[in-house]
Amino acid sequence: MSGTVDPYPSLKRFLRLGPSRADHLPAFRITAGLAVPLICLLLIGRIDWALYVGFGAFTGIYSRGEPTRLRARRQALMGVILTLCVTVGATIASIGEHIPAVAELWISLVVTSVVAGVVAVVVRVRGIRPAGSLFAVFSVAAVASAPPAASIPVAALLAGSVAALCVVLGILGQWLGEAHHGLDPAPPAPVPWSARWADAGLFAAVAFAAGALAALAGISHPYWAQIAAIVPLSVTGTWARVERGIHRVVGTCAGVVVTAFLLSFPSQPWQLVVWVVLLQFLAELFVLRHYSLALLFITPLALLMVQLGSPQPVIPLLQVRIIETAIGVTVGLASVSLLFFARRLHARSIPASR
Repeated sequence: MSGTVDPYPSLKRFLRLGPSRADHLPAFRITAGLAVPLICLLLIGRIDWALYVGFGAFTGIYSRGEPTRLRARRQALMGVILTLCVTVGATIASIGEHIPAVAELWISLVVTSVVAGVVAVVVRVRGIRPAGSLFAVFSVAAVASAPPAASIPVAALLAGSVAALCVVLGILGQWLGEAHHGLDPAPPAPVPWSARWADAGLFAAVAFAAGALAALAGISHPYWAQIAAIVPLSVTGTWARVERGIHRVVGTCAGVVVTAFLLSFPSQPWQLVVWVVLLQFLAELFVLRHYSLALLFITPLALLMVQLGSPQPVIPLLQVRIIETAIGVTVGLASVSLLFFARRLHARSIPASR
């Protein structure tokens, strides 16, 4: 029937590349926020601090394409949140040196799940983009699972300094041509407390369920399952969430192949930094146009950052990434399905109750 819109995902929609919106400008700014600190670490011989500066650099990803003042406020808030996340992760890693590994693992899972819920609500209430709590979860969990490379204050200082740099770069972006020329976005709609609690509970429960399943299966890095589980929840609409989950699996598998190639030969730290910077730029070029294609660069970017901060055997690292992504997406899509059927049952029960 002409004029109707198919609400279900199709292969054509899945493969479609979104329009370009001068993506190279924010990509350059965001990449500079990561490249400058990494080069500084290389110069002082402390590339093992790469995780701390890398997570602080996530600040630059937020509020892309928004008015400069609004972007500065929102990035400042997210910079504080990400710095706190790195600090919490560094604290867990420090405590982990004095308690059994299994205790540290479950502490990290619980704390990370709480962070997933709280940050998701803050981001929604403030109308910040990208939505969800992926970067906060990644910051806490990855730092917590890595051997401490710096004291807690130093880790916080590194993340906070880089976050501040990204806020400044966001302000300077208007002189690079990244100025916002459209109408200012409307203030975010008020979010009722019931919806806030529901969001927090959903993100926290899904993150914990995925991480717990991976941990009970004896797989390392269960936080990758947590991240994959909350990714579908970061968009709205049942079929959009299903599509995002499929994109995550397909893109991660393709990204693991790229990572295997990049790590298939011995590399010096400076070479890994070059790859990380290039991958960051490519990821930002495509992340708003096609999520699976962006993951072709995001996956090796994340894994190379982990290798810079805490080198690990390559083959097990890549195998675990695929397995835990599958676990996480399965849990995330199971929660989406349960919500979908629960809403339909509720909708059917309303007329019956009248």
